[in-house]
Amino acid sequence: MGRGRFITFEGIDGAGKSSHIEPLAVWLRERGHQVLVTREPGGTPLAETLRELVLHQTMDALTESLLVFAARRDHLVVSIQPALDAGVTVLCDRFTDATFAYQGGGRGFDTQVLSQLESMVHPGLQPDLTLWFDLPAALAAQRRAAARAADRFEAESTAFFERVQAGYAARAAAVPSRFKRIDAAPSPAEVWRQVAGAMQDLLR
Repeated sequence: MGRGRFITFEGIDGAGKSSHIEPLAVWLRERGHQVLVTREPGGTPLAETLRELVLHQTMDALTESLLVFAARRDHLVVSIQPALDAGVTVLCDRFTDATFAYQGGGRGFDTQVLSQLESMVHPGLQPDLTLWFDLPAALAAQRRAAARAADRFEAESTAFFERVQAGYAARAAAVPSRFKRIDAAPSPAEVWRQVAGAMQDLLR
C-alpha cells in the first residue's frame, strides 16, 4: 500500500475554503479513496484544547506560534501521519502555511523562527497539494460578518487580513509547484469547479 496524499486548504477567514472540504471528501470516496477530514489547530483532543486557547485567549505572537506548532505536532503524531502511512488521503483545513500567513504575515512575527519550528515539528513532510482560496480581504470581511460571531482572529482589521493575504502569496511564490490558487470570489459552483479540476490534475 502506498502513502496517502496530503491535501491542505488555505486562505483567510471568510474565503470559503471550509465549505468545500466535505464535498471534496465525498468526491474522492466516490472514486474509491479512503479519506480523513481534519483541521488545524485541532484534529485531536489535545490539539482542540489548544485551539480554544489560541482562538479566544490574548497572547503574544511567540506564544501563539508555539501553541499552534504544539497542536500541530500532536495532530501529526496521533492522526495525520498514521493515516498517510495507511494510504488514506488526508484533507486538512489549514496547516503550516497558515502559520506563516497569520503569525508571520498578520502578526509580523519572525519567519526564520517559524521555519525553525517547522523543521522541528514536521521535518520532510509537506502537503502534496495546497488549495489556496484567494479572496480580497474586504470581500472576506463582508462574508464573515454575514456568517457568524467573530473569534479573536476574525475580529482583526482588514489591514491585518491584507498582511495575511500577502503572507499566503509569499508562500505560494516560494513553492509554486505545491500551490494551486483558487479564485474564491465567484459562485460556490465555480469555486467547486476549480477545486475538482485541481484534484483531477493531482490524481492523473
